[in-house]
Amino acid sequence: MIQSMTGYGKAVCELPNKKISIEIKSLNSKQLDLNTRIPNLYREKEIEIRSLLGKKLSRGKIDLSFYVEAATSDKITKVNQQVIKNYHEQLKTVAQELGLDNNTDYLKVIMPLPDTVKVELAELDEEEWKAIAQTLNAAITDIISFRKREGLALENDIRERIALIAQLLTEVPQYETQRIDKIKTRIRENLEELGQNNKIDENRFEQEVIFYLEKLDITEEKVRLSNHLEYFLETMQSRDAVGKKLGFITQEIGREINTLGSKANDADLQKIVIRMKDELEKIKEQNLNVL
Repeated sequence: MIQSMTGYGKAVCELPNKKISIEIKSLNSKQLDLNTRIPNLYREKEIEIRSLLGKKLSRGKIDLSFYVEAATSDKITKVNQQVIKNYHEQLKTVAQELGLDNNTDYLKVIMPLPDTVKVELAELDEEEWKAIAQTLNAAITDIISFRKREGLALENDIRERIALIAQLLTEVPQYETQRIDKIKTRIRENLEELGQNNKIDENRFEQEVIFYLEKLDITEEKVRLSNHLEYFLETMQSRDAVGKKLGFITQEIGREINTLGSKANDADLQKIVIRMKDELEKIKEQNLNVL
């Protein structure tokens, strides 16, 4: 069963003093493209988070966001007492030397000065992180479920189009016999126009027609196209990410259809080839979103 690269997952973690919502969104991309919005408190876990997302989601343009509602800030503000004392001693000395009023409110002067207050980040609690990690895994499970649902819709659509190409392939033989007759007639008409019709050696004529038709024979193309269609359906059953592999198979399918078209030499066959190409283009568009 295939998965879509498009998906959305969400999970919520309720902690004693905060609520954390984790959202994951993904779109199609040739490679794994990760973007994260993580609060500074959890930055030390970013490599671990990226590794988990890469392992579980494989490919796609993935956006991960943490939304935190907290009763208290993760930043701890502290008064730098030693710096304030040093400022006070220096200002007091200057005031005495200048004969200034000793009733000056030094704190009003000191507090705006540099380094009087320092801000520290709270340390990450490992028990808290365990709860968040479980929530992250729940969000990943949610987006995978979404991808599978989207993948089922993609698979059904692609299967219908593969079946239609296979059906069109079964219509090819009915035009092959008339194609041979048309080619023979066309060659005779050309010879008549040149006034050479009465000089034709029928045995030689048949040999030349057979040689010409061998160049236009499409038996191998029909067999290979049929095999590629079957292989495409088999590959979709894999549990692995098969988007790229399916892309390679569609290239081979397209190659056989193009060869059929170049060898067709018949208007009815060309119409079938055009319909095949139309379905194949739609399959390629859908396959861009397959994981």
